Amino acid sequence: MKKTLILCLAILIFNSCAVSRKVKNDEVKISFIDEYVLPADLDFRGTRIGGLSGIDYDNGNYYLVCDDAGNPRIYTAEIELNNGKFEKIEITDVLQINKEGLGKHNVLDLEAIRYDDESGDFFLTSEGKINDTKNPGIYQVSSEGEIKKTFSLPDYFKAEGIQKPRDNGVFEGIAESHDGNGYWVATELPLTEDGPKPKLYPTRSHIRITKFDKKTGEPVRQFAYKLDGISKLPINYFAINGLTEILEYEENKLLILERGYVAGYGSHGNTVKIFAVDASEATNTLELAQLKGSDYIKASKKLVFDLKDVRNSLTDEIIDNLEGMCFGPKLENGNRSILLVADNNFNSFSEQINQFILLKIVFNSKN
Repeated sequence: MKKTLILCLAILIFNSCAVSRKVKNDEVKISFIDEYVLPADLDFRGTRIGGLSGIDYDNGNYYLVCDDAGNPRIYTAEIELNNGKFEKIEITDVLQINKEGLGKHNVLDLEAIRYDDESGDFFLTSEGKINDTKNPGIYQVSSEGEIKKTFSLPDYFKAEGIQKPRDNGVFEGIAESHDGNGYWVATELPLTEDGPKPKLYPTRSHIRITKFDKKTGEPVRQFAYKLDGISKLPINYFAINGLTEILEYEENKLLILERGYVAGYGSHGNTVKIFAVDASEATNTLELAQLKGSDYIKASKKLVFDLKDVRNSLTDEIIDNLEGMCFGPKLENGNRSILLVADNNFNSFSEQINQFILLKIVFNSKN
């Protein structure tokens, strides 16, 4: 009994150090507005609506990427807001991506999407299938669904490299750079030789966020970012916390979405937080073969929004598997909006929902 008590106290102490708990909104303030849930059994043109792992907005249109590797596709959606709240969400089109020419070492397990105004193309990330030696990837895809460009990856991101990324933990987020010349791409989990996966206790779980030149597809800069630890004591074996999406709002300043899941809590096993991150003083780690044992400065982070604070306003108090994030239209009061979307995994693990979250964001430094 005494040993159990000591263990519980130790976990509590470690957990308090590993997890960001206090919201700081001196620079960025985010507040909840509304939620909308699409039916779980919704079909569109012979496809099941689900697995929505990324979202983007441009000129009144919303684009949603589906992570069905067998049939990779992009949905166009109409999302109507009325008095700053969801009026309706309707799927209006689907673009199926042509996988021909992809190569035997690649697979389109898509996780994030950005629409490019200049070209009319989509920029997509795929986390690959590392255990099957299928590389992750970053792709430029035309409005007809043809792959126009595959970005160049450092060897440490490749499935057969010495570093070897973690399966189901590679390219998860993408953001257009503030200067419009490139895209930031983030891994969900640390590379195997960079550090451990997050735990209940503090760990050096550093991931890489890399900027790629839009025209050449070559990497030009990178910084390290430390993930939060696991926020709940696992009832069953599985627990994870990782990055799922990014947005750059000023040069070297980003919003980062972290999503954690702990098995054993059913539909209430997720934790979702948004951080304001400053990478202006961070070391360029692009040439570091591994982060472990290297000397560098990581990006700084502040917790600016925690979904648990608005759980009572959500359907059945569920914070679902929120993976997509984008800037939306300006609200009637002039503030900018953010939309989040959940990947329901096609309900393959437990009962999940196609959840959309509408937020308001205020950048205090610009007021």
